[in-house]
Amino acid sequence: MNVQPLLDALELQEQAARVLAGDLREQIDGLQNRLREAETHLEHLAITRTTVTSLADRLPAAPPDLPEHPDYPRILDAFNHAAGPQRAMESAKPSATSCCRRTSKAPAPS
Repeated sequence: MNVQPLLDALELQEQAARVLAGDLREQIDGLQNRLREAETHLEHLAITRTTVTSLADRLPAAPPDLPEHPDYPRILDAFNHAAGPQRAMESAKPSATSCCRRTSKAPAPS
């Protein structure tokens, strides 16, 4: 009786099982790394929550009074809809209101 074909078949199955086990170990390592990152993120969020909660009693109970200038809501709206950082003068450019226009000229060079 020739057992060599049976041994060859077993060898192929062992190699396939080793490859599968190696792949699973790599997946487990990757998942463990992702789990550590998620747990670290959760710890940071918990610290942030603790910090914000401890500072909450220092915040004013009511929102501050807003200036009564008629352009103030328009300027706030421009900042709220800006895609990125914006300067106050940039928010006044569309209408160039009198409050933001330059009223004095630099002296002419002599």
